[in-house]
Amino acid sequence: MKEVDPRAWQQTVRGRVLLAAALFAVWAVAIEARLVWLQAYRHQAMLAEAKEQKDRKVTLNPRRGDIVDRSGRLLAISVDAESVNADPSKVQYPEDLADALCWVLGGCSAEERGEYARRLSKKDRRQVFLRRQVTLDQAARVAAQKLPGIFITPEPKRYYPNRDLAAHVLGYLGTDSRGLAGIEQSYNSTINGTPGSLTYEVDSYGNAFSRVEQPPVQGDTIELTIDARLQHLAERELELGVTTHRADGGTVVVMDPRTGEILAMANYPPVNPNVYKEYPRELWMNRAVQGVYEPGSTFKIVTASAAMEEHVFSPTDLIDASAGVWRSGSRRVTEAKNHNYGVLSFTDVLVKSSNVGAIKIGLGVGADRLGRYVSRFGFGERLFKDLPGATRGMLSDSSGWSQSTLASVSMGYEIGVTPLQMAAAVSSIANGGVLVQPRIVRALRRGSMRTEVAPLDLRRVIGRATAAELTAIMEQVVDHGTATAAQVPGYTIAGKTGTASKLVNGRYSQTEYHASFVGFVPSRQPAFTILVVVDAPHAGSHYGGSVAAPIFQRIADAALRHAGVAPTINPLPPVLLQAASDAAPSSELLRTAAASGPPQISVLSGPPAVPDVRGLGAREAARRLVRLGLVPRLIGDGVVVDQDPVAGAALEPGRPCRLWLDRLAPALPPSLPPQ
Repeated sequence: MKEVDPRAWQQTVRGRVLLAAALFAVWAVAIEARLVWLQAYRHQAMLAEAKEQKDRKVTLNPRRGDIVDRSGRLLAISVDAESVNADPSKVQYPEDLADALCWVLGGCSAEERGEYARRLSKKDRRQVFLRRQVTLDQAARVAAQKLPGIFITPEPKRYYPNRDLAAHVLGYLGTDSRGLAGIEQSYNSTINGTPGSLTYEVDSYGNAFSRVEQPPVQGDTIELTIDARLQHLAERELELGVTTHRADGGTVVVMDPRTGEILAMANYPPVNPNVYKEYPRELWMNRAVQGVYEPGSTFKIVTASAAMEEHVFSPTDLIDASAGVWRSGSRRVTEAKNHNYGVLSFTDVLVKSSNVGAIKIGLGVGADRLGRYVSRFGFGERLFKDLPGATRGMLSDSSGWSQSTLASVSMGYEIGVTPLQMAAAVSSIANGGVLVQPRIVRALRRGSMRTEVAPLDLRRVIGRATAAELTAIMEQVVDHGTATAAQVPGYTIAGKTGTASKLVNGRYSQTEYHASFVGFVPSRQPAFTILVVVDAPHAGSHYGGSVAAPIFQRIADAALRHAGVAPTINPLPPVLLQAASDAAPSSELLRTAAASGPPQISVLSGPPAVPDVRGLGAREAARRLVRLGLVPRLIGDGVVVDQDPVAGAALEPGRPCRLWLDRLAPALPPSLPPQ
């Protein structure tokens, strides 16, 4: 029998202990190495991962600033809305959750359901938008269901309370609150404001706690030069004119020729920015600044300005247009309606809108000089900076003009202009010869601070004498020329008609025209420059004098009454008020003559008396009464036709003063019988 070493077990135990110690040492080294790796090299990354798992951050979109008209009327405003968001890291079954969400929202298309599932599958994201700007009822239902990973966040929604009013000026927003047209686009960064954030922590079950919010900063308010009332009446009359003549569209520009402020910019067909997706993209083109057309005879004003300023022609010079046709090589230009005017004065060339006469004036001026004046008036230049997409028009270098091109430009062809360029050019004649930059933004408001945009005179185009002579000629165009339909009773008007054939497939059409009229009123102290362009009238006449001029007349008539502009034909002499005193009753009125229109008032002596505000617009009348401490009470709409207390009554601050208004002012104030 083999003898067993009694110390063998000790060797076995020793070996096992050494093996265990070695394994423990390796394990300890590994643990230490891992700790060193995590603490020294992965410390920041691990903190970031822990923070990402625990913290949630949601971006809070700021409320966009309002857009208002010149009187503070709201044109665009942001209202409270809710959006459906999701945290994909908390979603296990994207397809099922997308189906459940669609059911809660009241249904969605197959494309929407698929898009929801795709977004919910982005496990690397902590926030995704599913549906923006849902109704309050939908938001309440989603919140009540407590779907895993789904949450509601507040989000402002853009709302246009006047629907299609000035829509092409305002533009619209995409679902990401970014302006895509109009003022919303060109002033997007100013209106949009500064985003905020909402940070909160969640536990292992996804429950939120420890909320920290950095509120967003609202954007600036944009105050436009637009007058909402004038904008409405311009759109109304443009629509009537376009539909009556079954035209393709049209545009109207109303501006103050002294400051360049655009008071109305109307386009037809209309669009509604609240539901912008329902309209094709081409309908969003702002014809006033993006539409280029050949102006036709309205451009003869520029030709005449150059001829008079350069002393090539005077208003009484005679021009032979007896043939009724002008020829250059194979080209033949005739008068409208095949007229043969014979020998015309320079003035009558514009009054009768003679094509042959305009060509001979242009040839007398020459290409270099005419081209210089065309540029001076702002054609071929991007004058307007407030709206996106404003074009320069089309103007070739005058050094390359042939005789045929010079003839075409002289009567408004072979040159492309925008309606706003044409309105600005005529405004420079109205204000005495200075080209003023057109603008549609009046001021920026940030809280209680208001920063006004100052008018900008670009350059002098023609002298005051030339502007005055040209104004007198344009008055005759309206008085007994091609634009008698533009007359407004009681006011002198200066204007010019235009009828231009449209290019169709490279040839001038015999059925498609641009009918236009541009003028300013009152002609000697103008308050408004108004341009009307109607695109392709198909019913009745196609001439500017019978299509565009009546639209001008209706807009001008309403605008003058709205602004309380006194008539310029047979104006009412001043009304003298005998102030209240012991010697004479306070209500005595001394009239010098009977005439129509708002009176001018002079107080002879004594304490203050109630002024006569009849004939003024509501806003101006109320402003005058408030300055005197009276409280106006307006009844009706339009201009003031009667008042209580009567003019000349003793002034009692704080006393109510009732004003009766009407759209059509009577020939005489109702409280004064004719004499």
